[in-house]
Amino acid sequence: MDDATFGGGDFAVVTSADADAIERSSEAALRPASLAEFVGQDAVRAQLSLVLTAARSRGSSADHVLLAGPPGLGKTTLAMIVAAELECALRITSGPAIQHAGDLAAILSGLGEGEVLFIDEIHRLARPVEEMLYLAMEDFRVDVVVGKGPGATSIPLTLPPFTVVGATTRSGLLPAPLRDRFGFTAHLDFYDESDLTTIVDRSARRLDFPVAAEAASEIASRSRGTPRIANRLLRRVRDWAQIHGEGEGSLAAAKSALAMYEVDDRGLDRLDRAVLTALCGRFGGGPVGLSTLAVSVGEEAETIETVVEPFLVREALISRTPRGRVATTAAYDHLGLPRRGEATPARR
Repeated sequence: MDDATFGGGDFAVVTSADADAIERSSEAALRPASLAEFVGQDAVRAQLSLVLTAARSRGSSADHVLLAGPPGLGKTTLAMIVAAELECALRITSGPAIQHAGDLAAILSGLGEGEVLFIDEIHRLARPVEEMLYLAMEDFRVDVVVGKGPGATSIPLTLPPFTVVGATTRSGLLPAPLRDRFGFTAHLDFYDESDLTTIVDRSARRLDFPVAAEAASEIASRSRGTPRIANRLLRRVRDWAQIHGEGEGSLAAAKSALAMYEVDDRGLDRLDRAVLTALCGRFGGGPVGLSTLAVSVGEEAETIETVVEPFLVREALISRTPRGRVATTAAYDHLGLPRRGEATPARR
């Protein structure tokens, strides 16, 4: 029943797939469509604008672009903007989706002149795929191998000029030959609160959801420097205001909604606090290994390392040492716990 939608009269069932599609559609509607609309990342915007404007003036395809940075900072949005600014089609794929060199050859052979190929998680390409991509990006050709064994034949296939936009959250995993093929590399940083407030305000207008200036600032301050999280929290505040409030994003509505979703005043969620509580409480502040810490909170080590740790380190709540993770005094203060070595106040 979960995989079907039934309708009749005034009755309809919305499936989980429908809900996911609605959520993705909502996210897409909030994306800026041009560099002029894109908020933040001022240096990257100026540099990318120069690259694209010069390519348009020459009437040629733009240099290949590599976008590096943590998740949620706008890499996919910028890829879409590159295609829009060049007024050409955008093809989207990802590193894990291209398993074999033949898969890449099929994608490349279908590209038209000047089109943009966006490869998300480009650091996860298989080695044979990377080697084919080197040649395609530099010489605009691929060698297709037909047959196997001694009778195999390599057929060169010429490609029209195109632009690769690669996105990666771990640029250090990219091999040097692949990095060198990109004519422009942009490193995206976390956003400051004022830029996030602007993003929240713009997104609220697009959602036709009135938000007070204080509420927009409150949402921005808890968004971990990430526009994707800011937009997600805004939609949750809208839900709360629709059901429990007066349909408007007041400061009280924002605080109540964020409290319901367990996002505290520094942007820490339930998992962040669970990690800090385990580190400060069960392990006496550390040092403790990543796998041990992950098991103690019931999560995968990769989730802790890629989702939780970067934010906690950036907030100076934990530090990574050769012996393991260590809680800082700020972590104890945030949780309201006595610092390591201090006695717990006696109860009266």
